[in-house]
Amino acid sequence: MAEAEKPETRTLAGKLNHLFARVHPPGQGEYSNEHVAAAIRERGVNISQSYIWALRKGRSDNPTKRHLEALAEFFGVHVGYFFDDALAHRVDAQLDLVNALRDANVRDVALRTMQLDDDARRSVARIVEEISQMRAAGRTPPPATASDADDPRR
Repeated sequence: MAEAEKPETRTLAGKLNHLFARVHPPGQGEYSNEHVAAAIRERGVNISQSYIWALRKGRSDNPTKRHLEALAEFFGVHVGYFFDDALAHRVDAQLDLVNALRDANVRDVALRTMQLDDDARRSVARIVEEISQMRAAGRTPPPATASDADDPRR
């Protein structure tokens, strides 16, 4: 992988906080440190909420292998997530996709797009990319109207 293509290096605290922010039941906020500690203790690994807090704040950055394995198991990721930035980047992208698919509108568009042929899917991807670029440039795309949906040319 070329130097410019290497994923951003993050600290253990950054990776752990990303998991807290992304991995939680649909419709609920992130788990508390106490919830995670209690769940891990139920699995036979002694860990406290204050230790998890210290890991998340970067005040402790050398956890035991057993603690990392327990944290990885709780969040449903491979323990390598904490060591391999490329793996962490791939897992983060998957978590972002899962979170996006929790949104009913996103899920509906994705499911409908799957039913299209390759050319139509490429057209949808171009439209989405164009809207993303417009928003990134600070421009607002025109709103869709009911007549747009009914227009057979679209």
